Amino acid sequence: MKVVEQIKQPIRKEMELFEKKFHDSMSSKVALLNRITYYIVNRKGKQMRPMFVFLVAKMVSNGEVNERTYRGASVIELIHTATLVHDDVVDDSNRRRGFFSINALWKNKIAVLVGDYLLSKGLLLSIDNGDFDLLKIISVAVREMSEGELLQIEKARRLDITEDVYYEIIRQKTATLIAACCSLGACSIKPNSNEVEQMRKFGELIGMAFQIKDDLFDYTDGPIGKPTGIDIKEQKMTLPLIHVLNNAGKEEKKWLINSVKKHNKDKKRVQEVVAFVKEKGGLTYAEEKMIVFQKEALALLSGFPPSPYKDSLELMVNYVIERKK
Repeated sequence: MKVVEQIKQPIRKEMELFEKKFHDSMSSKVALLNRITYYIVNRKGKQMRPMFVFLVAKMVSNGEVNERTYRGASVIELIHTATLVHDDVVDDSNRRRGFFSINALWKNKIAVLVGDYLLSKGLLLSIDNGDFDLLKIISVAVREMSEGELLQIEKARRLDITEDVYYEIIRQKTATLIAACCSLGACSIKPNSNEVEQMRKFGELIGMAFQIKDDLFDYTDGPIGKPTGIDIKEQKMTLPLIHVLNNAGKEEKKWLINSVKKHNKDKKRVQEVVAFVKEKGGLTYAEEKMIVFQKEALALLSGFPPSPYKDSLELMVNYVIERKK
């Protein structure tokens, strides 16, 4: 059995019902919108985010979920999908998970409007049901994700990025959404409990490990759907490169910065940078940091009694850093 299927096992029933509710939550009177949302739903990814919502909810409540849990999972997936649609416009990307992106098929204007529509659908789903505590969690995540993206763009222009700034970027850009999933799961069942903050922290730590793993893929040849060195081409400063930059001699530092700033479109030069970062221990350093986040996340689960949901969450934490794509 594939790892993702194994993780899903204790929430299979909930995930099936969720898919139906999620599909319904996207419906519109506009035929064009329905055609696009149908396209989105049929090209779904692994659905890790709703899985976090249900697994956390069931772990903190001895196997209970309620309508709020389903709404929380739908909202997070609507907002996540909206950000992906907008990301593809921002990045001028024509592919998403091996399929054509919305902007490639329907152009940028429609893609931006579809992203806005999904975002508003998510917010209204919470408002119409009085889930203001869940709405606050989600709204904070959306704000932080936007700030993280903008901080990364600002720093890419100047390439003056420290390790602390990098952690702040990935915390906002990636970890905050997974943190929101986990706190939503706890909050849907046990509002105002200590578990809500504990699970937010748990999700944040997994998100940090997840993003470092993603950044490591940029230095490895493998079946991950993106060629090596793409972050360097896009002038994105990730942990392996930051670590090597901070520990390089004056001449090496100058060469690295010059490569990223002025020669980032030169394939040969980019591969030289990739090789240099590997040789100087950038990957090993990033892997060590990733494992620290993983262990901290697992430690936060240790106080919960044994259950299939806890087992699945532990499996998820390990999957995040062991995945091949």
